[in-house]
Amino acid sequence: MKEHDLHPAAGAKRPRKRVGRGIAAGQGKTAGRGTKGQKARSGGAKGPYFEGGQLPLVRRMPFKRGFVNIFKVPFTVVNVGELGRFASGTKVTPELLAAVGLVKSPLAPIKILGEGALDRPLEVHAHSFSGSAQTKIEQAGGRAVLLGAEQA
Repeated sequence: MKEHDLHPAAGAKRPRKRVGRGIAAGQGKTAGRGTKGQKARSGGAKGPYFEGGQLPLVRRMPFKRGFVNIFKVPFTVVNVGELGRFASGTKVTPELLAAVGLVKSPLAPIKILGEGALDRPLEVHAHSFSGSAQTKIEQAGGRAVLLGAEQA
């Protein structure tokens, strides 16, 4: 097969509708805009902001600064000091943290923070680690394993 043999599947592409090209074309005269009215005129369709002259909703709202980041990842936070309840050499996973009650759901992304001290080697599996938490886990002889990296 050559590049010039490639074409879309039958029925995948339709010709564009050429409006206002005479009665026989099926979209002649009013060109699918109906008869009269603001939307039938050229430049008549107003944007989503326009509310017929009424003060738009955006302007009626109080002026607030900032925004909400819709891409923010809501981590469940667990401190290193709370990991001291596990026995030495334990493989700490989100499922284990949920079973013990440190997190509500094992499905939520978990971040380990460096508050507190750790005195035993643990293999901690989490989606994110703060720098201080990672050093504390490794200084205790344990291992910090990122979960997102191995699943991707």
